[in-house]
Amino acid sequence: MIFSTNVHSSTKKKYSIKVCCSKHEKILRKLFSLAKNWLMGEHPGHYRDTFSYPPVPSHVWRQGALALTLLCLLLLIGLGVFGAICMEKLNKLQNFKEELQRNMSLQLMQNTNSSQKIRNLSIKLEEIATKLCRELYTKNKEHKCKPCPEEWMWHDDKCYLLHAYQRQETWQKSDEICSGYNASLLTIKSKSVLEFIKSLKLNNYWLRLSPRKDNTKYGNLDTIFPLNWFTRNTSVINDQMYCGYVYYATFYYIKCTETKNIICEKLAQPVKTESILMSEILDGRK
Repeated sequence: MIFSTNVHSSTKKKYSIKVCCSKHEKILRKLFSLAKNWLMGEHPGHYRDTFSYPPVPSHVWRQGALALTLLCLLLLIGLGVFGAICMEKLNKLQNFKEELQRNMSLQLMQNTNSSQKIRNLSIKLEEIATKLCRELYTKNKEHKCKPCPEEWMWHDDKCYLLHAYQRQETWQKSDEICSGYNASLLTIKSKSVLEFIKSLKLNNYWLRLSPRKDNTKYGNLDTIFPLNWFTRNTSVINDQMYCGYVYYATFYYIKCTETKNIICEKLAQPVKTESILMSEILDGRK
């Protein structure tokens, strides 16, 4: 009898545990379902049978929406005003840039015109100075305005140097000596130079005529213009070639290894205006 009572009490205890677990399981399932629906976006008001929330007043939503609308409107107005200000500044900057470019163009044109005028004036002054210096040179061959080194003769735009008679050299050596003066042997390419050379009455002076393979060519200096003048390196000259020289008013050819007198020529420097002015001042003091 006692054994039977213990069995019934044990059975009741197990049954009560199952009932309790079943209730807890239902509650957990219900909570899990509510959490799932909440995460999926369903409003909790649908489950007023389980939870209840106080409703949000409608006038609060309207005020919030109105405030947000006003804020957006003010933002749009601000952006519009800012854009207008930027466009105005950009237009002013563009106008300033165009005005600056016009001013620079005008200034450049004025500078160009001024430079051209100065250049023309400089050329005119140089022509006047050269003309005046030639007049002074006819009176004094070593006048300070002479655009040639000392002991050099001045004619047209070139300077000429006559070496002493005892300084006779081969054609090639003579050309090297002239190169040392930054000059070359004599060339005759104009009527003015021809008359000048005739007036010097040169006797056996080398010319810078192109060397030939024979000495059959000769003639009066008046017929020298069509001839070729040497422009290459003197290293091409050999012992079998003939070089030209001037004898008073005639030119001849002779072996380049023979020796003749030397006359060099080079371009004259521009006449310096200040040298003429200084010479005039010094002459006035005298």
